[in-house]
Amino acid sequence: MIQVLAFNSSPKTDKGNTTLILTPFLDGMREAGAHVELLYTKKLDINPCQGEANCWFKHPGRCFQDDDMNPLLPKFRAADILVLASPVYCDGITGPMKNLIDRLALPLMGTAYCMRDGHSRLSLPEGFRSKKLVLVSSCGLWETDNFEPAVIHVRALSRNMASEFAGALLRPHATLLRGMADMGVPIQDVFDSAKKAGRQLVEKGRMSEDILQTVRRELMPREQYIDEVNRFVEQAQGELANT
Repeated sequence: MIQVLAFNSSPKTDKGNTTLILTPFLDGMREAGAHVELLYTKKLDINPCQGEANCWFKHPGRCFQDDDMNPLLPKFRAADILVLASPVYCDGITGPMKNLIDRLALPLMGTAYCMRDGHSRLSLPEGFRSKKLVLVSSCGLWETDNFEPAVIHVRALSRNMASEFAGALLRPHATLLRGMADMGVPIQDVFDSAKKAGRQLVEKGRMSEDILQTVRRELMPREQYIDEVNRFVEQAQGELANT
């Protein structure tokens, strides 16, 4: 059975917009027969990497910090698919997701440097299992280019872990996503496509580009979206001022 390990680094946990894409994606994987475990970084105690390399020299494969990362490392090693879900607020992934990624590198990889794919990288330990990595992300800004730093980051992680970057489910202009159906905006195909992408990845080992395009397709014109978001923000500010 394919083992999927997913992390959602939204500070809103299952109430955020990233969850609206992540949930059907993981449901599709389950329907295809995968075992899926979902964890929220907000509920985990994961400190920043200290860079002192105890996990190489003193306790190989185990960080000296006694936090939630150590019991997670066997799950990372066993996973076939790693799903990293993070909102983009301005650029790049959230801080908790960065902590998680930083704490992966040294304990999971070998203790020597080598050349791989024409690039200096860390060696692979005995029994290392290559994985498929997927990014799931939402952003309140309208354009899809706001995801570029996050995509570059996960691509680089994939290369350094001798694993495959399997693709990204990206949902731009997501601030109003929960209310768009009430506004008469047809959005169900976005969620249906996220579920199809999950099934495809488990059943075929890849996600089709047309499905990913549907997940990130334009939902409303940029100028209209900006006006609607500004009205939403003004209303929220007014409600907070009256509390």
